[in-house]
Amino acid sequence: MPAVSAFDLPTLARGLPAGAVLPGLAAAFARDAAPRLVVEAPPGSGKTTVVPPAIACHASGRVVVAEPRRLAARAAAARLASLTGTRVGDLAGYAVRGERRVSPAARVVFVTNGLLVRRLLADPELAGVSAVVIDEVHERGLDGDLAFALSDEVARLRDDLTLAVMSATLDADRWAGLLGDDARVLRVPARPHPLRTVWAPPPDGVARLDDRGVTRAFLTHVAATIEHALAAHPEGSLLAFLPGRREVDAVVGLLRGRGIDARPLHGSMSSAEQDAALAEPPGGERRVIVATAIAESSLTVPGVHIVVDAGLAREPRLDRRRGFAGLVTVPASQASVAQRAGRAARLGPGVAVHCCAERELALAPAEARPEIATGDLTGLALALAAWGDPDAADLRLPDRPPAAALETARGTLAALGALARDDAGRVRITARGRALARVPAHPRLARALLDAAERIGPERAAELVAALDADLRAPGGDLAALLRELRRGGTPAARRWRRDVRRLARLVPGGRRDGNDGPRAHTGGPGPGDVDRLPDDAALGLVTGLAHPERIARRREGSIGEYALASGTAAALPRGSALSEAEWLAVADVARARTASASGAVIRAAVPIDRAIVKTAGAALLRDETETAWRDGRVRAWRVRRLGALELARTPTSPDPAAARAAVRALLRGEPPEAAPLGILVWTPAAARLRARLALLHRSLGDPWPAMDDASLAARVDDWLGPEIDRLAAGRPASALDLGDALRRLLPWPAAARLDELAPERITVPSGSAVRVDYPDPADPATPPVLAVKLQECFGWTRTPRVADGRVPVQLQLLSPARRPVAITMDLASFWQEGYRQARAELRGRYPRHPWPEDPRTATPTRGTKRRSG
Repeated sequence: MPAVSAFDLPTLARGLPAGAVLPGLAAAFARDAAPRLVVEAPPGSGKTTVVPPAIACHASGRVVVAEPRRLAARAAAARLASLTGTRVGDLAGYAVRGERRVSPAARVVFVTNGLLVRRLLADPELAGVSAVVIDEVHERGLDGDLAFALSDEVARLRDDLTLAVMSATLDADRWAGLLGDDARVLRVPARPHPLRTVWAPPPDGVARLDDRGVTRAFLTHVAATIEHALAAHPEGSLLAFLPGRREVDAVVGLLRGRGIDARPLHGSMSSAEQDAALAEPPGGERRVIVATAIAESSLTVPGVHIVVDAGLAREPRLDRRRGFAGLVTVPASQASVAQRAGRAARLGPGVAVHCCAERELALAPAEARPEIATGDLTGLALALAAWGDPDAADLRLPDRPPAAALETARGTLAALGALARDDAGRVRITARGRALARVPAHPRLARALLDAAERIGPERAAELVAALDADLRAPGGDLAALLRELRRGGTPAARRWRRDVRRLARLVPGGRRDGNDGPRAHTGGPGPGDVDRLPDDAALGLVTGLAHPERIARRREGSIGEYALASGTAAALPRGSALSEAEWLAVADVARARTASASGAVIRAAVPIDRAIVKTAGAALLRDETETAWRDGRVRAWRVRRLGALELARTPTSPDPAAARAAVRALLRGEPPEAAPLGILVWTPAAARLRARLALLHRSLGDPWPAMDDASLAARVDDWLGPEIDRLAAGRPASALDLGDALRRLLPWPAAARLDELAPERITVPSGSAVRVDYPDPADPATPPVLAVKLQECFGWTRTPRVADGRVPVQLQLLSPARRPVAITMDLASFWQEGYRQARAELRGRYPRHPWPEDPRTATPTRGTKRRSG
């Protein structure tokens, strides 16, 4: 029997459109003790207030409601507690990162998607929980998708666990299909208040985005639009949407400079600061709230009747080629814009002002792409492995993770020691991986926290990891300067950082368990116990390098502010950064951007490190290998130590014979692609002539004469160059090889015996001289073989010589006594008949000592002058 619930549903649902689902929900529980539900309700209808307590009235245990954000979880719990006249935590409570208000008697507990995932990994049975509600499933963050998939699998194993999904803009039929054939769809009829749309695009020449993100000119336009909207619409508070915290703070500053009381609202604020921004304004006072997407769904901002939307959103992106992951600013989807606009008409008629042209919104995507399709999947891959389904083969994720991105994530986790493959090649989580999965942070930061704690202590490691995770801009890219700012305190960011330090320190074995947070600076020197008291900058570099070893960077020789990363990519510091001359950096944040150095990436946060930290933090990337290559005409070898793609040391050594042979073969075959096949060989004139003769026979006679082009010879290097490869591998220079002998290994027998007959190296002319034939280059098949000979030596020769069994005529270049060409012909008989007379007339006066008979066909050939020939 269900437990008696303290919730008064008629009172809770009074005035809320979501109360319309109560009969259908009761019918679902009457049919099935643990139904599967899809609840579709428009913004502001009260679904988050009504549905969870309604389910609690039918369930015997606790109802857990997962929200995309901490603010939404806390706000929903506070509203439900207010409506029931109880304290937060008594009947309705919440648990979010670093904060928990839940009594043992609490029937409904609001949590974040991430916390639900961690609860499922720690307790897959969800002991004491009778229902799970995934709210705002349309947002499609990784934690939300995973929370749904894991809860769905638990519900399939437990026939007493209710699972419901809710949203204003979900595809109800699709989600019902994911839940199963017995899923019931409950819809709240849309009864929106009137909403007027106003278009306020920026002036001509003002772009919303450039290479650096949101432009200052556009933020100024947004602030002016807010000021104008307040004046044009004198009733109600105003809610403005900007893509990120930095843009929110910039617009708040501009508004305050205009005398407008504007308040920020974003996820980096403390709970008290968020609550103050959401508090009911006294006496109907108008208020301006400038928010990120944190206010887009799951909560109601009191008194709002005007929405001003910049039309931009932050979406996760992974650049797999460079290994960069982060948030990028993009035009918001049409669904997101509609969701934001609906905030203006929750309480009554409203106005939505869009800071773009209508046509721009029409070109925006209909929906935002799910994070699983675009983001870094490292955390997802670790959670899947911890769940025991690393390929998500049995999980009903709304979308499958892209194979390439999942494999990239697994590579990262394997480098962290979190994943391994068993003998059958299956991915398995390691004990270290389970330890990382218990830390509510990105696996890279979890690794840095646990490993650094062993050297610098839990509290200090927590300080530095919290600084890396703070999402704050480091001045000039100097992460140590940011840490000093946080330590000075006095700012909301510093207060948030101190809270995160306490939370992280409690997660480390040996970390402080009391509420004393006191971060301390360390200037060096040994400390008590076994903790290594590194100076602050060195410790920060260690933590950063442990989190991102592939981002350890070395300054490019001769440059200022340009760095090569261990990952193999390049990046540059912002111009004027104080770090620009540091030899080594541990980089915490790097992003794609246009830079003066054309590196394509900018370093946003880094800290200088020395070689000791380089080797400690990047230990997993260190490798020693022997590099064998062709240099200065011979094989050479070096012992090379590398950190990823960065070379640390190089020492000459003797080539390993096997490696040297492999290197020579690769070069001869044209590997890598930039190496020309056979490019390392030195062809002597004799070897080049033999190759040309064989090439002609292959072209004219075909098999069994071998092809002599580079590609064909490269493909058969072992057939003709075996001994020479060994000599080259042993260090002999290429110029010392006899390639003619090597080529003869390719000649077929007995055809080889006819080489001199078919492609003679010399042809004997009528004078008795043996004249060398110039055979064409193998790469020039259109050119005939050439015989350059003095005209007088050809007297009496009436037929043009031929080679290759008579198939190829030889081109005769008939020379004057000075060995200048007189005629070029491949038809000697025609030349004697038609061309000789003119040549005789032009040349016999110039060369009177040489014979110029009237009939060369019957004349005696001669090598010399008349006197010598007589």
